[in-house]
Amino acid sequence: MTERRVLVVGYDAAELLDIACITTSLQIANLHGVTPAYDVRVAAPGGGPITCSTGLVLHAQETLERVNEPLDTLIVSGGIGHEAAARNRVLLGHVRRLARHARRVASVCTGASVLAATGLLDGRRATTHWRWAPTLAARHPQVIVDPDPIFIRDGNLCTAAGVTSALDLTLAFVEEDHGAAMARNVARILVTYLQRPGNQAQMSMFTNAPAPADEIVRQVVEHVTAHLDADLTTAALAARGGVSERHLTRLFLKHLGQTPGRFVRQARAEAAAHLLVSTTLPMTGVASRCGFGTVETLRQAFVARYGTPPSRYRATQSSTTR
Repeated sequence: MTERRVLVVGYDAAELLDIACITTSLQIANLHGVTPAYDVRVAAPGGGPITCSTGLVLHAQETLERVNEPLDTLIVSGGIGHEAAARNRVLLGHVRRLARHARRVASVCTGASVLAATGLLDGRRATTHWRWAPTLAARHPQVIVDPDPIFIRDGNLCTAAGVTSALDLTLAFVEEDHGAAMARNVARILVTYLQRPGNQAQMSMFTNAPAPADEIVRQVVEHVTAHLDADLTTAALAARGGVSERHLTRLFLKHLGQTPGRFVRQARAEAAAHLLVSTTLPMTGVASRCGFGTVETLRQAFVARYGTPPSRYRATQSSTTR
């Protein structure tokens, strides 16, 4: 193989950042001398210009209908125009046709709507932007929608979550094709803080929704996030909020959709993930600072949250290894 041919499918009101995360990352890999290099092209129905959701115009390099060569990777971008794209039978037909002869097929962000409309995601586990996940699941019940991960691979089909997760997926492709060291080099040139693993949650305590409206829940949440190494049992938190354990649990379920105990485990695991990649603290120090009694307790909670042991997470994701 002399080149890895990559086709990115755009359409009217596609998201430019979705496309740029892919094309720029692969171009940087080329500049590092990867072999075979990536031949990256952007295609659009009719080959016309793509007016992106920001109003900027991107000139397609390929006419989607005229692409006939086998592809290494086919990627469908997302954007606010995804619903119209998912109703475009011509576009869907050509995506379906090209997917049959591609080694990898992927979508980023709401591009999953287009892949789902082709039938390619039937019976497959997939993700999309967290805001659109319920809609995708309702419209395509045959797709197993998981709104949490940054990206999901199911066989040769990959789906990435919202917008900049296209960067994470593309770095994962570079690692798969050319090794972890090359992926880290590309990430370093991009000045991206962290190449996130696919099973990392899209939303976290650091980027989640605004503080809950309920005063008691808000006070308890603020206490938890500021005192992770304290006694955070439901009994202790209920006493701090001046309510019964049962009432606190009802409040958390109503306003956060989870029990106090689960919120505490999530907060501690996410804080541990941050320490693992941003410090050189030993595992005992990470466990202690985040309120885990032992390293084994940290390991169990971390595997439950991220699907990988903390030692492996640090080895592959730490900025200190780059």
